[in-house]
Amino acid sequence: MTNSYLQKLNEVISGSNQILIITHFNPDGDAIGSTLALHHYLAARGKKTAMLVPNAFPEFLSFLHGSERIVIFDEHPLKAKKLVETADLVFCVDLSALNRLKEIAQLLQNSAAPRILVDHHPDPEDDFTYKISRIEVSSTSELIYELIIDLGDEKMIDKKMAECLFVGIMTDTGSFSFSCNYPSTFRIVSNLLETGINAELIHQKVYDTFSEDRLRLLGFCLSEKLVVLKDYGTAYIALSRHDLEYFNFKPGDTEGVVNYALSIKGIVFAALFTEKDDIVRISFRSKGDFSVNDFARTHFNGGGHKNAAGADSYKSLDETLSNFITILYDHKEQLQLLSEIS
Repeated sequence: MTNSYLQKLNEVISGSNQILIITHFNPDGDAIGSTLALHHYLAARGKKTAMLVPNAFPEFLSFLHGSERIVIFDEHPLKAKKLVETADLVFCVDLSALNRLKEIAQLLQNSAAPRILVDHHPDPEDDFTYKISRIEVSSTSELIYELIIDLGDEKMIDKKMAECLFVGIMTDTGSFSFSCNYPSTFRIVSNLLETGINAELIHQKVYDTFSEDRLRLLGFCLSEKLVVLKDYGTAYIALSRHDLEYFNFKPGDTEGVVNYALSIKGIVFAALFTEKDDIVRISFRSKGDFSVNDFARTHFNGGGHKNAAGADSYKSLDETLSNFITILYDHKEQLQLLSEIS
C-alpha cells in the first residue's frame, strides 16, 4: 500500500466511532483469529467495536480472548441487524465477496457505512470502499499484522492480540504445512512469539482437544466413508445428515478431515462432502499444480486458494457426488500425471 492510501485508511479509522468487524459463514481459525486481533487493535486505539459472524464458530477457538463478545447472526438476528445499522465503518475480513456473509450481506447493502476489505483470497469483488488484498501471504491474520505495522502501531501488539494472530496463521497453513513458503510468515510468527505467547499450548488447544464424538466421527470417516479413486489420483469422504446427527456434530468437528484423504500416497486431489439441511458443503484440497480454486469456481460456483477451496451444492448429496465423479473424468489425464510424479 502507498503512504497516501495508508494515511486515508488511518483517517477513516480515526474518524469512526462505531466499527463493526464481520467475517464469513462457517468461520474458521483465520476468520476468528483475524477478527479478534483487529478488534483488540481498534480497542487499543480507543475505538468502540463489535464483531459479527453469520453462524457459530468451532468451540476449540473459544479460548481466544474476547471470543465471548462475538455476535452470531443465527442466534441473535435482531441484535446483528442493529449492529449493522449503527456502524459507521465496517471491516470485512477473510472473505472476497459479500455473498459469503449469507443474510448479513443484504443488511450491508442497505448500510451507508464504508467497507474495508482485508483478505488474501484471489479475485476480490468490488463491493468494498477500500481493499487490503494480497494472495502472497499465509492468511488474513498475516495481513492484519502487516496493517498494524504499516500504521506505525507495532507497540500495540500485546499477548492477547498475538495469540489471535498466531491461531489465524497456524490454522490457515495447517500447522505450517501449506501456504506458508514465505520468509515473512515465519518472521511474523517469530515476532508474535516475542510477546510471550505459548505456541505449544495454543497448538494443543486447537488441534488436541477433541470431544469423544469428534474423534469417533474421524474414525468413521476414515474406516467407513473414505473412497479412493486411484486412477484419478483422487480421494473423497461424504457425510450425510444422518451421519452427522449420529455423532452429535458440532461446528468444527470436520476440521482437517479432508487432509487425511489428501495424505494418501499418490492422491493429489481430495474432497469432503458434508450434507446440511438445504445444501451440501464441499471442501477441496490438492497438491502441486492442480488448482482446486479453478475447479471449485468452474464447477461449483465456489473458490478459495490454489490448493484449498470450498463450495456449496444445492443438489442432493447423491446428485452432488454423481456430478463430481462425472466432472472428474474431464480432469483424469492431468490428475493421473500429477499422481505419477507426486
